[in-house]
Amino acid sequence: MPEPVSRANVADGAQLAGQLSGLGYPGFSHLRPRKANPAAVVLDALLQNDLESRLAEALPWVLLTYPDLDWMWLVRNAELRGVQNRLGFLVAIAKTLAARRLEFGSAFTKLSAIEQQLEHARLAGEDTLCRESMPAAERHWLKAHRSALARHWNLFTGLTADQLSYSR
Repeated sequence: MPEPVSRANVADGAQLAGQLSGLGYPGFSHLRPRKANPAAVVLDALLQNDLESRLAEALPWVLLTYPDLDWMWLVRNAELRGVQNRLGFLVAIAKTLAARRLEFGSAFTKLSAIEQQLEHARLAGEDTLCRESMPAAERHWLKAHRSALARHWNLFTGLTADQLSYSR
């Protein structure tokens, strides 16, 4: 089980990139890998006020690649910290990718179950995908132009499964 994460000990972007490298994420293979627990990496990223988009784009890959991560711990801690909509959105994107790609097929069933669990805990308040400093004009634009999935999870984000380099 990963150590409890608090805002005080959340990893920064450089640490997260090294941890993603340690998990085998191809987008950060040039970095020195750091040993990491996939559930803790995802939660650390979700707790960021302003996460670099290239780090956010890696998170569905983690969920696809590590379908047996400690989901109970991750979901519980996401709910305790009020970031379950962020997690639910990423799980839904990962599930979309799993449905398209044979090599991720084993993750589809697990992601579907987790998505249902998070659906029951979905928050009504709107949030960003770790971009709290997003300008009001961008929020306004995204409110009208975000994907149906982002709208469902009450997130202001332009991220879609099709944009991810590993979706092809």
